[in-house]
Amino acid sequence: MMAELRLEKEQLAAENQWLRRQVDLLLRQQSRRRGRTASGPNAPTSEPSTPKTPTAETQSNGTEPPNNPPPPNSEAASQPDPSNTSRRRGHGRNPADAYQPEKTVICNHESLRPGDRCPNPGCRGRLYDIQDPNVLVQLYGRPPITATRYEQQVLRCSACQDRFVAALPSGVAPEKYDATADAALALLKYGTGLPWDRLARLQAMVGVPLPPSTQFERCEAVADAAHPVYLELQRQAAGGEVICFDDTWVRILDCLKENQDRGAAARTGLHTTGMVANLEAADGLPQVVLYESGRRHAGENIGKLINQRPPGLGPPILMADAEFKNWIGDSKRLVAKCLQHARRKFTEVEAAFPIETGEVLATFAAIYRNESQTRSMTPGRRLLYHQEHSAPIMAGLRERLEQQFAAHKVEPNSALGKAMQYVLNHWPGLTFFLREAGAPLDNNLAERVLKPAVLLRKNALFYKTQHGADVGGILMSLIQTCALNKVNPFEYLVALVRQAKEVRRDPLAWLPWNYRRRQEAQEEEAAA
Repeated sequence: MMAELRLEKEQLAAENQWLRRQVDLLLRQQSRRRGRTASGPNAPTSEPSTPKTPTAETQSNGTEPPNNPPPPNSEAASQPDPSNTSRRRGHGRNPADAYQPEKTVICNHESLRPGDRCPNPGCRGRLYDIQDPNVLVQLYGRPPITATRYEQQVLRCSACQDRFVAALPSGVAPEKYDATADAALALLKYGTGLPWDRLARLQAMVGVPLPPSTQFERCEAVADAAHPVYLELQRQAAGGEVICFDDTWVRILDCLKENQDRGAAARTGLHTTGMVANLEAADGLPQVVLYESGRRHAGENIGKLINQRPPGLGPPILMADAEFKNWIGDSKRLVAKCLQHARRKFTEVEAAFPIETGEVLATFAAIYRNESQTRSMTPGRRLLYHQEHSAPIMAGLRERLEQQFAAHKVEPNSALGKAMQYVLNHWPGLTFFLREAGAPLDNNLAERVLKPAVLLRKNALFYKTQHGADVGGILMSLIQTCALNKVNPFEYLVALVRQAKEVRRDPLAWLPWNYRRRQEAQEEEAAA
């Protein structure tokens, strides 16, 4: 009896494995069809295609029958399927829509047109455009900065010795550095963190020398053209509904030299502060990114920004961690503190206290599951949702923590006790999202914004002067504001450099989310 049951169990397991392979095979076929649809039927594939003999089923309905694997009890079914391996994340091809081409070339058929007779023998049909072209995206490579040499003919009169110089081609300005070169240098340095000397070596190898000092001069010129927009971004950010901020350390060589002559009580720390302002407490509206590097820390920089706030507006929601220096000053504000920083206190001691921290971490996970349900909600509906679903969870967390302290189950001076006390000490700020519409749960946005500054510090090591740090702050602010608002930063910086006079006259019209309309208006005026 037992042997029969065991045999029946093995047969069921084999059938189950066969069914799973069948489903995996169908899913892979469907995925390949999607790939062919996205990249065009003539796009190259990783495996060479082999001609197939059409079967009766293929000829009748125009599709290929699935490749049915052998039955589960056969010898072939027991062999491992080498194609049954899932593709790792990040190893797929980008679709054609992911590219923003420099130009698009329309390729019409060389001999056929819509409405013509089908060229197949015996076919009486007419051709029509399916409005779904095959797309080939061809990528080209070139050095970051290239050069074009213009040799202008010079004629001299043999009698009066006057010189007559040939004109440059139409559209070519008599300047050594084009706006595209300046914008590319700024984007490479302050958008990707590429150091001056590394780019200088690359340019020397390709025959277009560009010393580090020249690179900084060109970036300085871009910052000068963009400075009015930077000041306007500060004014816009000061009126934001929600402002997230944080800071990291930075090296400024001139300031480090000054520290050697400063007294023992003088401040010697140097900080880069990253601030992100949501102009309104809703998704899809412009966000402003600002960087400040120098002796002021995050609390002082945010206080300086709030002092520019228009008088008629209410206090903004400020989001940061609970560090004391973030909350100095007496400016009017609504304080929201980061749940991720509170959670981190428990993850740091999880190995020593797995049971105690597990309950707290599960609570935070439940809060973030609720947050994921509010992605498409308005700030008001999101607040009501959290008040209904998250408020009881947070109240239960506070009750558990207080009970453990009251029952002396946790030593207050232990690592676990300090993590619990951190949550209780900063409870109003950590639960502010339960009382104010639009208040974020954490400071992750500011943490992400600081990553480019950290990358630049890692690659370039330092700023030489405070002026250089200010140039970096202006350009990083504009580049990251463009990135956050899905605006092409290269095209934007080129537009600012080429229209520097217009930018100074009306910087509001040249904000990243406005400048396209301004350019279109200029083109219409020129056409008229």
